[in-house]
Amino acid sequence: MDSELAVEPQSLKKLSFKSLKRALDLFSPLHGHFPPSDPESKKIRISHKLNIEYAAIASKAAQPHSNSKAAAQNQAQKASAPSNALALPGPENARDPQKGVPKNELAVGPSLQPKSTTDGFAGRSTAVIPSQHTSSERNLSTAAIMERIPSKWPRPAWHPPWKNYRVISGHLGWVRSVAVDHSNSWFCTGSADRTIKIWDLATGTLKLTLTGHIEQIRGLAVSNKHTYMFSAGDDKQVKCWDLEQNKVIRSYHGHLSGVYCLALHPTIDILLTGGRDSVCRVWDIRSKMQIHALSGHENTVCSVFTRPTDPQVITGSHDSTIKFWDLRYGKTMATLTHHKKSVRAMALHPKEDAFASASADNIKKFNLPKGEFLHNMLSQQKTIINAMAVNDEGVMATGGDNGSLWFWDWRSGHNFQQAQTIVQPGSLESEAGIYALTYDVTGTRLITCEADKTIKMWKEDDNATPETHPLHFKPPRDMRRF
Repeated sequence: MDSELAVEPQSLKKLSFKSLKRALDLFSPLHGHFPPSDPESKKIRISHKLNIEYAAIASKAAQPHSNSKAAAQNQAQKASAPSNALALPGPENARDPQKGVPKNELAVGPSLQPKSTTDGFAGRSTAVIPSQHTSSERNLSTAAIMERIPSKWPRPAWHPPWKNYRVISGHLGWVRSVAVDHSNSWFCTGSADRTIKIWDLATGTLKLTLTGHIEQIRGLAVSNKHTYMFSAGDDKQVKCWDLEQNKVIRSYHGHLSGVYCLALHPTIDILLTGGRDSVCRVWDIRSKMQIHALSGHENTVCSVFTRPTDPQVITGSHDSTIKFWDLRYGKTMATLTHHKKSVRAMALHPKEDAFASASADNIKKFNLPKGEFLHNMLSQQKTIINAMAVNDEGVMATGGDNGSLWFWDWRSGHNFQQAQTIVQPGSLESEAGIYALTYDVTGTRLITCEADKTIKMWKEDDNATPETHPLHFKPPRDMRRF
């Protein structure tokens, strides 16, 4: 018969207090004894309890007592509650109101009482605490005495939003690469139509078309010391163009497959190219000799940049690693394995010793020269990121395979604008993809190369103010105390 009776449902609070009592019985230093109390916490607890009692007395003194017997009973209950008792609510120990303790009050049973105390309360078997001053008030008191740690996360600077102000069409294929001349008067683009076009930066008009590659052109660089331009493509060729004669004067042979990225050293006359043969090759510009073959990646080297001091060469690969190279010995200095997907784009900050790397999982920021991981950017673009660039103002732009162009605050990692490129009329929606982007020398103009065969130019909105475009920033919750 007993098995057929319904089990009495117990509240979550009741069960949790049962569990608490079991744990206290099990782990106390002596069975049935409490560990010695902390005097500071005891002082806070006593003062808080006295404040509660004074508040209760004051509120009752303001009301006329209709029943003197009830008042006397209340005073007796207050006298029976010791000040250093542990406030453990236990609804299952609540007694009947006819026996002196109302049902809405909580008691600590004798098994949880200390057997020997120094405060003269050893003879009492129960500690009665009014239920209206339970866990919520203890939580309030804890919050009041707990030191509040402000967020250490840097607040982003306000940046005006960027807008598209010019669309240049002229290529007959995907535009895959871009480079700006150091005079800031023209820029060049390489395309899947196998041509390199040179454009006027101020007006966007075509100045020159160069032919010579037999496959799409994946990398471009313009020298700041010579009148040379360098190009690399899927045809395994790396070419040096003399812009005074507008023709190829040198070719660098050695890559076994398509060349995906290209960079010029800022101080030495060397050229770096990376490609599908998983090797970054270092070339002497003048003699066309290969100085080093930086091998170590397990997949395509798809991004490379250089700097004047060690590590002078940094490469990113489809094997999801970033490698720092010692240019003197041609050896790996360090390998960063933070990314989970291909590192298709990297950008060196123009002023700080830091760089960012982008992959489909996240955009990460690293310190130089050691390569310490700083932090992730605070949002995920959730697409393949093909290109990224940073200007002097600390505005980082990243271009995705789905045509998304996101702008970030470099210092905090806050994404302050999410733009979407619009395909030119006659193109498919799927051709909204950004393959390369770069800032001009001043950092006030952004040039993007896209899958709809156009080049788009972007600038800051001059009419925007912090009032019209407020900053919506919330520090990351999981990093709030670090």
